[in-house]
Amino acid sequence: MPTRRPTAAAHTSPTARPVRREPASAKSEQRIRDILRVGREVFAEKGYERATTTEIAQRLGVSEATVFTYFHGKRELCERVITDWYDEIIAAIEAGLPRQEPARVQLDWFVRTHLRLFLIHGTGLCALVLSEGRSKGQDFSGTLQPLQRRYTAPLMDLLARGQASGEFRTDVPLRLLRPLVLGPMEHILWEAIAPGADGGKPAIDLEATASAVSRMVWSAVQAPDAELAALRQLRGDVAAALRRCG
Repeated sequence: MPTRRPTAAAHTSPTARPVRREPASAKSEQRIRDILRVGREVFAEKGYERATTTEIAQRLGVSEATVFTYFHGKRELCERVITDWYDEIIAAIEAGLPRQEPARVQLDWFVRTHLRLFLIHGTGLCALVLSEGRSKGQDFSGTLQPLQRRYTAPLMDLLARGQASGEFRTDVPLRLLRPLVLGPMEHILWEAIAPGADGGKPAIDLEATASAVSRMVWSAVQAPDAELAALRQLRGDVAAALRRCG
């Protein structure tokens, strides 16, 4: 017996999630950018729990319904804000990492850039990510985990190349070298976002802190004969240059 094909109405549920309208014009795309910009400000200032789409709409001078035209709710908007922020950080690291320099120079650059991006340009969002990454009330792990893997990929590549060149220690697996680099910086970030006894945030000297962290991390990950390996590499580079000139 032939089966009757279901109509479109048969697939419609009264509780179905509304479909977000896709941007159809430059005006719509600009509105999305504006919502994300103001959303970033509010989430950075207030965190996830205290932020509201009502305040985001008010700051933007639109109705809350306008925000919901492009985002299903606060959670989706927050996830997009976090994703865009990570994309900016990842792009900056991937584009700027001086891969042709010795591993120690690259490591120093990574540490300084990491701290600058988080402490100067993103303290509020840093607090949001660190707190929500450990929050039991809102599970953002599905959003954060792939972003964090992408974020650490350039560091993992640097560590692997450093091991291959003999500049980084090889008696420790890569998965353990990574926290040796990121662990001290995460501690600094927690210190930066934690309120002090007077309720204010501690003042952190970025350059002095970055220099101290860079030296500490290098001492932890460098190979025992790293300096000798660097001299051998330099000698090889000079010899190769002389052969080309000859």
